[in-house]
Amino acid sequence: MSLLTVIPAQIKQIADSCHNTDVTDQFSPLAPSQLSIGPIAVPTPVVLAPMAGVTNASFRYLCRKSGESALPENFAPTVDGPVIHDGVLTAPAGLFVTEMVTTRALVERNEKTLSMVRTDPTERVRSIQLYGVEPDTVAHAVRILVLEDLADHIDLNFGCPVPKVTRKGGGAALPWKRDLLKDIVTAAVKASEKAERDANRERPVPVTIKTRLGIDTDHLTYLDCATIVEGAGAAAMALHARTAAQHYSGHADWSTIGVLKEHCSLPILGNGDIWMGSDAVEMMRQTGCDGVVVGRGCQGRPWLFADLVAAMFGHEQRVAPNLGEVITTIQEHGRLLADEMGEDRGVRDLRKHIGWYLKGYPVGGAARAELMKVTSLEELDTLLSRLDADAPYPGSTVEGPRGRAGTPKRPHLPEGWLDSPYLNAEEQAGLADAEHDVSGG
Repeated sequence: MSLLTVIPAQIKQIADSCHNTDVTDQFSPLAPSQLSIGPIAVPTPVVLAPMAGVTNASFRYLCRKSGESALPENFAPTVDGPVIHDGVLTAPAGLFVTEMVTTRALVERNEKTLSMVRTDPTERVRSIQLYGVEPDTVAHAVRILVLEDLADHIDLNFGCPVPKVTRKGGGAALPWKRDLLKDIVTAAVKASEKAERDANRERPVPVTIKTRLGIDTDHLTYLDCATIVEGAGAAAMALHARTAAQHYSGHADWSTIGVLKEHCSLPILGNGDIWMGSDAVEMMRQTGCDGVVVGRGCQGRPWLFADLVAAMFGHEQRVAPNLGEVITTIQEHGRLLADEMGEDRGVRDLRKHIGWYLKGYPVGGAARAELMKVTSLEELDTLLSRLDADAPYPGSTVEGPRGRAGTPKRPHLPEGWLDSPYLNAEEQAGLADAEHDVSGG
């Protein structure tokens, strides 16, 4: 079901406005960008950031359909599945990336992990993010994805600030070790290239990376990281303009994205503090980056992608759903999750989204508490029916940080990790065990 049926008046207004634009070719100069990620064309340079427990197939579907509903007519796909234009695999409304998948779990054929990489067949481009700290394991996981035709694009996570990741030297901690970073990216790129040849795949599977500024302000890594990954064959780099120590607190330093763009010839995607379509346009204007990555801003707001697409095409219309329209989206989200996971697990997964969906709307504490304990789709419908469907859009109160931002804190790192930017023998020996404490999501 398209989000055109969920918030019909407002997304359709954006879509109609865009459709009235004189677009004569799918890649006309009116396209906001000619961003390419390896062999993949991304005419609307927007990426849904991987978020553990959030960007499963159901949520990616809602976000993608929202973005596509605002595309000009000649850009909008008419059928589900991959879009091929003049032989080029195309992501018309952007890339929508899976939750982070652990390479060890994938190599060991963990069933939960395998379910995460079996993407929705309606997706345009299958983008999968991998987390790993051991080059051979990362290479093996990449080979599985390419040989078994499970991915069109692979992203490597070097930006996660979560303690259980950084304490093992992974995520945002890893780029400090320059030799390890180079070995992992090189192994991933070579594994993808070899698997492409072995499987006689029609087009390459590009490898990209996502990282942060560094561990803290005294240990910045992003410029060295860019030099290393460009030399290793990465196709693009995304930068969350915060350090690991910041977690999600404070403000992203967009100026660093501009510095990176000047430093590196790779396509650069900026991430951090994009809450509205206008923020994305402004980030690109200020920094010269080639596209944007959106994470927390879309939690409970999948329609943000309609705003983003409209803004990229120069339109100012906004999606401002009343509570009734939000309720309809919650119900659709619940049914998608039930189809994906089974009703019991799907409804439980929906609970965290409900808090984000209802942020700013006049829903009392008792009603919120009941919804956070909902156990079935029938109960969900009953509880939602008691809310004031006519309550208007809350405005700026919902257009900002969502979820837990955390507070600045000293990152959890392996003992002695900062003593040298290169691995010592003990650290090298510990890589094989470094993923054990990280779940498949």
